[in-house]
Amino acid sequence: MPSSSAGPSIAVESLTFVGTGLARPECVLATARGDLYVSDRSGGVCRIRPDGAQDLIGGGADILPNGIALLRDGSFLVANLNQRGGVWKIAPDGQTTPFLLEVAGAPLPTVNFVRIDEQGRVWICANAPLTPDGHYRTEKAEGYIVMVDGNGPRVVAEAIGWANECLVDPSGRHLFVNETFARCVTRFDIAADGSLSNRIVYAQFGHGTFPDGIALDAEGGIWVVGVAANRLVRVTPEGRQHIVLEDNDAADLDTIDQAYSRHQLTRSSFVKSQGRTLHTISSIAFGGADLRNVYLGCLAGDRLAMFRSPIAGHPPIHWHW
Repeated sequence: MPSSSAGPSIAVESLTFVGTGLARPECVLATARGDLYVSDRSGGVCRIRPDGAQDLIGGGADILPNGIALLRDGSFLVANLNQRGGVWKIAPDGQTTPFLLEVAGAPLPTVNFVRIDEQGRVWICANAPLTPDGHYRTEKAEGYIVMVDGNGPRVVAEAIGWANECLVDPSGRHLFVNETFARCVTRFDIAADGSLSNRIVYAQFGHGTFPDGIALDAEGGIWVVGVAANRLVRVTPEGRQHIVLEDNDAADLDTIDQAYSRHQLTRSSFVKSQGRTLHTISSIAFGGADLRNVYLGCLAGDRLAMFRSPIAGHPPIHWHW
């Protein structure tokens, strides 16, 4: 049944938690079987089973998993955030091998996210390295999007203000991308060959909201995780924005925005911005048998926050895998 408002409002006190001792669970995926998968600092992917048991797939490789994508055969594509860069593949037995390390002879230095679509194409969000003193290049839009299909990899969009998570809508006609330091969701049209065109700003955010994770609900709403603000925003198909959840300190957000305006923002700036309960949320996945469980990955915590949503999520491509 369609919702009558822009979205639910969730009290921080009502959150429950899943998982224990997780290591930088930045990205979370959910499946119909009830399994959750989260990226793990060790170089692997942690599986949280429906009974709460946890086991690590892979680990020990010299990679820092950020975004992860589940493949049909049970393996994972992993966006590597450390200096080696690239996208890596972790097989079900844990063997880790390179999937894509360069495009047109140029290395993929900082890969933030990877996703697959219904056609089996791989979408990769990559960015220029941080400055030598560890600052994000917020004054320059140097992010880009790589698409991999049967013809190989190619860059399909450039000048992205830090390319973070992306998703293809159910029609297959649009790609949505979170531009973290442009503080917006951008939408592209997708051509039959995977080329992107007709770039528009789908949603623009203000003070403290740096979009990171993104997910789609069954009503066409887009849910966006604001990484520094511990903020979750729902954008309706009509473009209205509704804050579903937030847990932050106003002074912290002012400090972050000041560093952003001075082009002195660092990764530690985000990690230090922690609320009373949430610790730098970064991603979102709908799960549960009815797709109404909302799971939030994070950068600085060791478990996943969870709440029940009155609006179901749209099943991701890997839902039945």
